[in-house]
Amino acid sequence: MKDNESSYETIGSTRLGDKAIRIKTRTPRRRRLRIAPNIPGLLRFFWDIAHETPFIPLLLGLVTLWLVSALGVYLAERLAHEQFYSYGYALWWTFTAMQTQGANSPGPITPLGMMIGAIWSVVGTVTFFGVIIASIYAYYMVPRRRPSRAIVDALQYNLDEIEYLSVDELTALRDTVTSIVNARISNIEKNSQNQS
Repeated sequence: MKDNESSYETIGSTRLGDKAIRIKTRTPRRRRLRIAPNIPGLLRFFWDIAHETPFIPLLLGLVTLWLVSALGVYLAERLAHEQFYSYGYALWWTFTAMQTQGANSPGPITPLGMMIGAIWSVVGTVTFFGVIIASIYAYYMVPRRRPSRAIVDALQYNLDEIEYLSVDELTALRDTVTSIVNARISNIEKNSQNQS
């Protein structure tokens, strides 16, 4: 019986009169190899990337630049170069030019086509990798804000703009601050009563 009692640890009460116990468990020495991907985690990651970063607008801008550049190369080369016989081939060439810095052959032969291809090659590469890097950077730099932090930021903003607030806004600000302070005071008092 003593072995069973030693495996439990009594912790402080969660509410007045309640007792809770924590079961001590041993952690496994090795973690198991995860074969299946964490699908909910991946979906949450992509959802966050799409909604909390500028990924979608940047990607749409990249695709728009790609379509316009392909159209420019196609219009400049269609009569002078038999390789650019369709807009589809121009799309393919501009896509590969973005990835190879324009080193794919055969390329445009007219001066206007070469200029459009060169500009697209540089801008497309910078934009493509910029989209990826900016989205990842924004994802990890977006602060994981608690709701209380958002409230504090809103209060700080209103206090900075206090000269321009109306009477109704000032009354709401006062009531909000008073309720937050009173809630914190009651939490501190409850904690001090529980400890004594």
